[in-house]
Amino acid sequence: MLELLSLLQLRREWPGRELAERLGVSDRTLRRDVDKLRELDYPVHAVKGKGGGYRLGDGGRLPPLQFLSDEAVAAAIALTTAASSNVHGVGEAAQRALGKLEQVLPSRLRTRVERLGASVVHLPGPALVEPEVLMTVAGACRDHVCLRFDYVRGDGTESLREVEPYGLVTWSGRWYLVAWDVHREDWRTFRVDRLRPRIPLGRRFTPRQLPGDDAGSYLIGRVRDLWQEKAVVLVREPADSEVMRRWAAEGEVRPVDTTSCRLLLDGDSVQWLASALAQLEADFVVESPQALRLHLREVSARLARAADPGR
Repeated sequence: MLELLSLLQLRREWPGRELAERLGVSDRTLRRDVDKLRELDYPVHAVKGKGGGYRLGDGGRLPPLQFLSDEAVAAAIALTTAASSNVHGVGEAAQRALGKLEQVLPSRLRTRVERLGASVVHLPGPALVEPEVLMTVAGACRDHVCLRFDYVRGDGTESLREVEPYGLVTWSGRWYLVAWDVHREDWRTFRVDRLRPRIPLGRRFTPRQLPGDDAGSYLIGRVRDLWQEKAVVLVREPADSEVMRRWAAEGEVRPVDTTSCRLLLDGDSVQWLASALAQLEADFVVESPQALRLHLREVSARLARAADPGR
């Protein structure tokens, strides 16, 4: 049906027989697919005349979209991921949209998408963000309009903030706002689920230069600055290996020689660092801190006892 939609957009009218031949289907299959499009609120009209025909009218809930096969699969995967979104109500809307998309996919693609949906389990995520709040903040970022909002810190302290919003970042299942705090005269990050905008919005402003490449790198750098524990790890993998490329987003990877590199990793505790390093798929040696080495010894001994309780 995606190919049918694409053809209907190419010409104002199509004779039914010619359209069926282009699609390589029978007249009966063509009529069935047209009926399915109508059920999805696409305005496909019958054209009178010799042999009859079809044309795509104006209107409908949304304009018809054209997808190539890989684009359709990408959209389906994105909708499947969005089903576990922490934006209130988006999960249900994504599921409905995915259902509509599946109805117009060719059978071979529909099978792949259905297989994905049947295999994915959506677990509850962090605190939900209201879509109206997210759209208000995003609009203020785009239009360079000052934003005033009530903010609740992690300890429950409430305050009224006025900021020049720079950008939104989604990280580890949460939404963050990176902004210039007007009264504190410094850059700050705010969790969007903890703020409530005050309407109307404020004055327009000229964006300042962010101390970082983008809002995402600034946020990660800010969080890492707050982490107290810093580990230095010698890894028996080249710095440009696939394993270490995955770790480049978690820490700093420095080449040592052709067979090894050094990983600099920050965390809020040695327990967190140990848990993270347990995911490293390579041999490594912890050079510092000593507290991390001691903790790894304790954990490894405990795990060994758990694996062989008879010892």
